[in-house]
Amino acid sequence: MRMDYIVLAAWTIQAAVGASLLVSWVRHAKGSNAGLILTHVTAMIAFAVLWVVFIVTGAVAWGWAGFVVLVLFIGFGDATMVRRARALRGEANPGLRDYIPAARVSLAGRLGGRTRFHMLFSALVFFPCLAVCIIATAR
Repeated sequence: MRMDYIVLAAWTIQAAVGASLLVSWVRHAKGSNAGLILTHVTAMIAFAVLWVVFIVTGAVAWGWAGFVVLVLFIGFGDATMVRRARALRGEANPGLRDYIPAARVSLAGRLGGRTRFHMLFSALVFFPCLAVCIIATAR
């Protein structure tokens, strides 16, 4: 199997888990962090479109465009995780400087299994995507 398809398959798994998190958020969060979450979802859909165009055309610029979308917008999901973790830790400041403590909170299971999976599995989209783009550029 080609690595570009593996990236798409990993993204599909991420999207399925992300969709289940989105449904939970819609049901329970009452719109909190709407800007972050909707921007993250929209950007990840844009990534998929760009990645499929890359697969179909073979034009590496589309792959890099998809990777740039990941780099720029995956942080919106991270920001949501950090804010939730800070709230669980009883801290009011919604800043991003506590990424490592937020990851600890998630790994401890306090944000839920789907969130933990989504956080950890994102690396299986991000790093293979980067590798595919580098290899495709070198050809």
